[in-house]
Amino acid sequence: MSPVFPMLTVLTMFYYMCLRRRARIATRGEIMNSHRTIESNSRASPLNAEVVQYAKEVVDFSSHYGSENSMSYTMWNLAGVPNVFPSSGDFTQTAVFRTYGTWWDQCPSASVPFKRTPPNFQSQDYVELAFEQQVYPTAVHVLETYHPGAVIRILACSANPYSPSPPAEVRWEILWSEKPTKVNASQARQFKPCIKQINFPTNLIRLEVNSSLLDYYTELDAVVLHGVKDKPLLSLKTSLIDMNDLDEDDYEEKDGCGMDNLNKKFSSIALREGPSNGYFDKLPYELIQLFKNHLLLPHCCRERSTCKGVNQYKCSPVKYIYIYKKTFWAKVRDTALLFMTSKCRLNHLFILATTAGKGHISETGFALFLKVCGSELVRLELSCSHFLNETCLEIISEMCPNLQDLNLSSCDKLPPQAFNHIAKLCGLKRLILYRTKVEQTGLLSILNFCSELQHLSLGSCVMIEDYDVIASVIGAKCKKLRTLDLWRCKNITENGIAELASGCPLLEELDLGWCPTLQSSTGCFAKLARQLPNLQKLFLTANRSVCDTDIEELACNCTRLRQLDILGTRMVSPASLRKLLESCKDLSLLDVSFCSQIDNRAVLELNVSFPKVFIKKSFTQ
Repeated sequence: MSPVFPMLTVLTMFYYMCLRRRARIATRGEIMNSHRTIESNSRASPLNAEVVQYAKEVVDFSSHYGSENSMSYTMWNLAGVPNVFPSSGDFTQTAVFRTYGTWWDQCPSASVPFKRTPPNFQSQDYVELAFEQQVYPTAVHVLETYHPGAVIRILACSANPYSPSPPAEVRWEILWSEKPTKVNASQARQFKPCIKQINFPTNLIRLEVNSSLLDYYTELDAVVLHGVKDKPLLSLKTSLIDMNDLDEDDYEEKDGCGMDNLNKKFSSIALREGPSNGYFDKLPYELIQLFKNHLLLPHCCRERSTCKGVNQYKCSPVKYIYIYKKTFWAKVRDTALLFMTSKCRLNHLFILATTAGKGHISETGFALFLKVCGSELVRLELSCSHFLNETCLEIISEMCPNLQDLNLSSCDKLPPQAFNHIAKLCGLKRLILYRTKVEQTGLLSILNFCSELQHLSLGSCVMIEDYDVIASVIGAKCKKLRTLDLWRCKNITENGIAELASGCPLLEELDLGWCPTLQSSTGCFAKLARQLPNLQKLFLTANRSVCDTDIEELACNCTRLRQLDILGTRMVSPASLRKLLESCKDLSLLDVSFCSQIDNRAVLELNVSFPKVFIKKSFTQ
């Protein structure tokens, strides 16, 4: 037989497999809406009328600009009908996330990025919304009123947040996803992405955002869910196969390729005895390890089935030094954690990251994992992990003696007494407690025992009674502190700032935004500038008392300053800002929004003289 015939047979089989795969994807409703060759034509019959509804409740979110005790600039504004739309501009009745741009990734408090993060995962913040009725989604509209373009992914959940009984299985499906793109206009718009169909009804929608390309905070007013009560019929038309359909991103989203299914399949595979692995066996182990360091976790699992050599390498615990579950939060469950326990027990450096995922990881599974692998854990990212309770923090404190980095940001379900256990982690260097219910007693205990702290975030911690006491203890105990976040601390005064500045001379970053009890007339800001020459980031957001004297002190003493936010001040002139810009050569961000003495002409002149500095100016509507 001619050699060409076996090749044709192989190509025919490959083409058939592609058709089967496409048909299987289509029947599961996994049709992507960009460069796809299968078209879905669904029609709602007159009896299956479309339901249009606004969000009933904000279930969960990662951050917001506003206060926990207010409605201004908070995620809770997304519930109900629009407050502002179709008007454009900066309005307090909208939902605003805490960050924008790349500034937060460039400041001293920025955490080290995780290795092996998939290039298609770029979500920074999220908000989850519950609706009254479960429907099969036909459209999701996002009403954006200021600096649109942050939404990059929309997901639907099979769980009903209003159901009295917990679901047997929780499933998330991506309705729409796109890479961050720059939107030049800052005007309001109704964002209407073309979503794909799913095969289950939902009343829980998750928006994920990336604000890195924005020039200012994005503002969202409302979310509208369109859908039908009955499952729509899919009319599928198959044409030529597009090779783009076989890319990694598309493959990652399929049900059969979830972390649990991969673990189940590959843990049960017994590699057959056969010939040697050829030249693969002759490669140095270190070289193979270098090649494979760039693989993502699901790819590590898949490769175990290729050959004995790869399987032996994949069983090495070295490959599981970094477990970044935030990327695969919708797929990782207790079974995946159990699979990792046998791989991670010998690590000298181990990082675990997760984020909110309704019903995926339980307290029991997490505790079992830490009991096996926690002894060498150095970094634990648990932001928005609502499965955590006091028992979990107790186990962390007992099983993770080498922990240096703990992030509990927005873990607002943890009871106040749970934070007492953190005091046992004496080696902590970074502690993030943003939007938690930590109380003064527990925090004082942490500060007394964790003297190695270099980065501390206490933003929006509303349960703390006296921040002056906290600042005094920080100044006395945390001599190595480099960054401190006191965003929206309501009762800190010049006394606490004085203790802080004298006790922590290494401070490079200080966020005192929205601290109304601080007054420039007491000299607290001038003292800060004189005692903290290493400052690179200083936020005095919404402090109307900041004056020219404070700016001139910064210009004289804090020449390493890179970011300064004096939004809302009424007493700073263009002349003092020019002195600051001339002195601080590394300054990259200067926010003078709503500063009454700084008009558009002054900003334009400063921009011409200092083109490398991003000078932000906004006006009230």
